[in-house]
Amino acid sequence: MERKRITRNWWNLARNRYELVTSQYVIDEAAKGSAALAAERLRHLAGIPLVPLSDRMDEVAARIMQQAILPPDAIVDALHIACAAVSCVDYLVTWNCSHIANPMILPRVFRTLDDFGLPFPVICTPEDMFTEEHDEAAS
Repeated sequence: MERKRITRNWWNLARNRYELVTSQYVIDEAAKGSAALAAERLRHLAGIPLVPLSDRMDEVAARIMQQAILPPDAIVDALHIACAAVSCVDYLVTWNCSHIANPMILPRVFRTLDDFGLPFPVICTPEDMFTEEHDEAAS
């Protein structure tokens, strides 16, 4: 519940500070699960520009997986990271602290991105994106 509250606060109070983009990978994940909850997630994503997918993203994600940075069942997580890096987004915001916003694996992810000459997006949670104390207090 706390993560949901923080996410809604960020969505309502702070998201307008950024030029949001998303990917088809996010849309596909948002569409899973309960029909009612999926519809709500997709409604929030409506109108946010999609970054174009590319073979380079597949190549970067495959390298992340080949190096066993992420477990074998986490290919979509590798694709999220690759998509953000190849698209040169500044921030990848996620609650996936197991495979994406994990400070124990990020150095290896960043070395892989560096091998490709790609920039490192800031990978963080919505909670990390609050820049002022009043962001949380205003909810």
